[in-house]
Amino acid sequence: MYPRVILKGTLIKKSQQKRRTSPSNYKERFFVLDTQDLTYSERRPGKKPVQKGSIELARIKCVEIVCSDIPIPCSNKYPFQVFHDSYYLYIFAPDNDCRQRWVRALKEETKCNRLAVKYHPNFWMDGRWRCCHQTEKLAAGCHEYDPMGFASKKPLPKTPDPERRLSNPDLGRVVVVAIQNYIPHDASDLTLKKDQEYVLTDSSHPEWWAVQDDRGNTGFVPNIYIAEKSGSNFNRFVWYNKNITRARAEELLMQEGKEGAFMVRDSRQLGVYTVSVYTKAPGSNGEKNPRVKHYQIKDTEIEPFRFYLAEKYLFSTIPELIQYHQHNAAGLITRLRHPVTLGKDNSQNSFDVSQAGEWEVEPAELVLGEELGSGEFGMVLQGTWRDRKVAVKMLREGAMSEEDFKEEAMVVTKLSHPKLVQLYGVCTQHSPICLVFEFMEHGCLSDYLRATRGHLSPDTLLGMCLDTSEGMAYLESSNFIHRDLAARNCLVSKDNEVKVSDFGMARFVLDDQYTSSQGSKFPVKWSSPEVIKYSKFSSKSDVWSFGVLMWEVYSEGRLPYESRSNAEVVESLNAGLRLLKPRQTPSAVHQLMEWCWKEKPEDRPSFAVLLHELASLSDL
Repeated sequence: MYPRVILKGTLIKKSQQKRRTSPSNYKERFFVLDTQDLTYSERRPGKKPVQKGSIELARIKCVEIVCSDIPIPCSNKYPFQVFHDSYYLYIFAPDNDCRQRWVRALKEETKCNRLAVKYHPNFWMDGRWRCCHQTEKLAAGCHEYDPMGFASKKPLPKTPDPERRLSNPDLGRVVVVAIQNYIPHDASDLTLKKDQEYVLTDSSHPEWWAVQDDRGNTGFVPNIYIAEKSGSNFNRFVWYNKNITRARAEELLMQEGKEGAFMVRDSRQLGVYTVSVYTKAPGSNGEKNPRVKHYQIKDTEIEPFRFYLAEKYLFSTIPELIQYHQHNAAGLITRLRHPVTLGKDNSQNSFDVSQAGEWEVEPAELVLGEELGSGEFGMVLQGTWRDRKVAVKMLREGAMSEEDFKEEAMVVTKLSHPKLVQLYGVCTQHSPICLVFEFMEHGCLSDYLRATRGHLSPDTLLGMCLDTSEGMAYLESSNFIHRDLAARNCLVSKDNEVKVSDFGMARFVLDDQYTSSQGSKFPVKWSSPEVIKYSKFSSKSDVWSFGVLMWEVYSEGRLPYESRSNAEVVESLNAGLRLLKPRQTPSAVHQLMEWCWKEKPEDRPSFAVLLHELASLSDL
């Protein structure tokens, strides 16, 4: 019985690179998918096609689209990947509809295979994965693979109602602005590029609106990704409260009592809006003073109009402004953390990691042992969970709010990389709440360096820096900044592998910059000049801290500026002085340290560059 043909058509295939330095070639091939194999051939005018390759379907482990922001160097701009045996085949379709047909059909035919648990959503290029920066081509993926991805697809929006083709028919044309990028997941979706304008053509569906781009293409996008450019229709946003007075806003926010609880309300002046936010930040006398601060949203008064709360941070729309300040205080007393809405259960607005059942750990499954360490906010205990050793980080009563502790959990659940300490689960239903991490046998890097002083080889020291840079390059690519990178916040495994840990100060940022709220503490001896002077954090301030961490590694655990006070350190930095080269530091490594300590952030390297430089040193 002959196999049944399912799909066939002309696509573009990226050639397999035999060596790291080989050029990438893109060749047109005729693909045939049948019930047994995926084959591709070269078609030659007037001659018989020559088969160039064939993959038995039973050997395929993963089929998925490729999401990447790099320019596609061939005429077909819609890539997908087929992972089989130990090879990745990249195929490029002419349009998204064609790509979805092939991916859907391949997934259906391979769903009973022994499939990969995780996959890489971006390309393997230049010797590393663009998504997670791992340098082993067969390294475990960084995103969960869903072989039934199309079976659980979101329902398509309803057919647009002709009577509701515009949100405001009187305007005749409603212009919206993309608050963030959106990559289509379906043939009916449209690509969004942040800050670009689109015309709204249908808003009848509660979640999916139709928009048209400047080329005339129309498609559906999640309505939370767009905002009317000049409109004031904020009712769909949970933070908006219409017709709430200042006194009522203060009453509601004081009742909520959470740091960063906020709302946006109408001001007395027509068409003007106010952000009201609750804070417990210390007042001018240094004492905690629970209160509500009010910030009027202003505009630039000249076209193109821009909205702002602090003048240096301008936005095309008010929703974009609110989204930014939810991640970044940037001049406000605190970040906008918890939206509060009159008449709704506001508990759903704050992050509750227990909602994700996959992370919740039953306390009865945890067996706690000796204390491994303690800090300002809690202690870490050795434990056992499901027959594996774990480290359990417990919140010390009264040390910090449960909301802030859960925020650390939220950060960690979004991050997954071999060079970051892995989170196994959380306990949020019983007090004290805790996080359950993988166990790292040698403990924190700073203690381990001091305990093994004189016994670690130069290769091991370089490997520790390389491990840390790999984890930080992943954070950088994921738009996270750590803000507290130091040897004390990295952990060491039994094989001397180093992983970045302690994400209590980590922040997701939209523009690679985080301006902390008033009264924030930071470790001066690991901090860059812009952090010390202006509390401005970015991936480049993390790079400065990484330079200090490298110094810690090569000085085998010495405290930087050990004999100087914080004030003396600040004075030295202002004078242009830097840490001296540790005795056993190779010149090339010391040059990287000095590069990390450039005065201007823009003069410092990225972590991706540092990773490349350190990897090249390890190859010597």
